[in-house]
Amino acid sequence: MHDYTHSAAALRAAYQTGAIAPLRGVLDPADASGAYVVQAINTRFWSDAGRRIVGRKVGLTARAVQIQLGVDQPDFGVLFDDMIVANGGRLDPSRTLQPKAEAEIAIVLATDLDDVNATPETVAAAVKHAVAAIEIVDSRIADWKITFADTVADNGSSGFYVLGDTPKPLDGLDLYTCGMVMEINGAIVSLGAGAACLGHPLEAAAWLVRTLSAAGDPLRAGDVVLTGALGPMVALTPGDRVEAKIGGLGSASFHFEKDVA
Repeated sequence: MHDYTHSAAALRAAYQTGAIAPLRGVLDPADASGAYVVQAINTRFWSDAGRRIVGRKVGLTARAVQIQLGVDQPDFGVLFDDMIVANGGRLDPSRTLQPKAEAEIAIVLATDLDDVNATPETVAAAVKHAVAAIEIVDSRIADWKITFADTVADNGSSGFYVLGDTPKPLDGLDLYTCGMVMEINGAIVSLGAGAACLGHPLEAAAWLVRTLSAAGDPLRAGDVVLTGALGPMVALTPGDRVEAKIGGLGSASFHFEKDVA
């Protein structure tokens, strides 16, 4: 019998005590179902402890990353209310282990989405607005030596996220060809486009809706969905100022430094 509870506890402890070895002894690298069981154990633990679920993140939307991890599908993790970093605000490096930043498009839902046959069109009809975002991914697995199962169990290698201040309705936006530039300390470190995210950000969101609906845990009005990276992720160094600019959606930014008391 797999010791999912022990693995879940080890991942929770890693947030405070440091990254752990990959979960090879418990989870086969491609064991999606077991990995989501571990993720669900921790989601329940954290929810019972008072953390509030505010949405989901989609990961592994780039084909190159899927090939690297030997899978043919994205994954997802849970977004909690204490993971948000104010636009233009600070993220204390001591709250992370081995963080990297990636630019994304976030959507916020106006209505519930419970549809096992969801398409980009049905998702679009439920979207309140889109906004530029930065996801600060992190891993509780040492040296990012992750398999698909490792990252799923580790809540999709989630960390924190930033939402821009200029939400836009989907009408008039081109989320397919929109360009993305991410800068650190004013230097360009990542380039991409909407199409890099599973072919279209709404394709990634539709996959998420289908997956969650089939599991009986659908998205709700007000939920935030981080739809996936538009370009390569970049490692962070204390003192960095990170800004992502996305065509039609403006920008999102944060300072990776200790809060000034």
